[in-house]
Amino acid sequence: MTTPQFCLSLIALLFAPGPTNALLALSGAEAGAWRSLRLLPLVVVAYAITVVPLSLLGDDLIRQQHWVRAGVTLAAALWVAWMAYAQWRRTDDDAPITGSVRGGKLFITTMLNPKAFIIGLVLIPSQPQQGAALGLLLAVLIAATTGWTLLGGALHGKDAGGLRLLRRLFAGWLGLLAVMLGSAALSA
Repeated sequence: MTTPQFCLSLIALLFAPGPTNALLALSGAEAGAWRSLRLLPLVVVAYAITVVPLSLLGDDLIRQQHWVRAGVTLAAALWVAWMAYAQWRRTDDDAPITGSVRGGKLFITTMLNPKAFIIGLVLIPSQPQQGAALGLLLAVLIAATTGWTLLGGALHGKDAGGLRLLRRLFAGWLGLLAVMLGSAALSA
């Protein structure tokens, strides 16, 4: 894969809606963009914790132990399903000032994000200069997470009905992702 192809792959993957991006947008809508931007370092660290070891060791491990991929995918599916349920059940009285997105929840979600596994197992190992590839990952990751946080922030302060609808949409999206991950885990 050439460097431009690698960059376009990262952009397509990291800007697409997913569990981390949904939580960042929801945080922006609930707590405001500026308050939510403090969560971005957690996303970067969580991606690093998942991507770096996978890019160095994961390919051999998954080739030798097929159950690892299924187990990690199933864990991600269960976590995303739990988050979908929690967002669906959330009331407007829950955490009215800071919003429902907490750092720990975002951190675990990002570490289990299927995008991190794709990046760590497929995209980074395909690059001869892995250090440069990690630098590009960092740049695109910061742009994507900032964009999703600001997008959610544009909805901050809107009526409660709109925020409730947004939560339900994100819960539905997360539920769909959980089902897709669960089927992938069971077919692995």
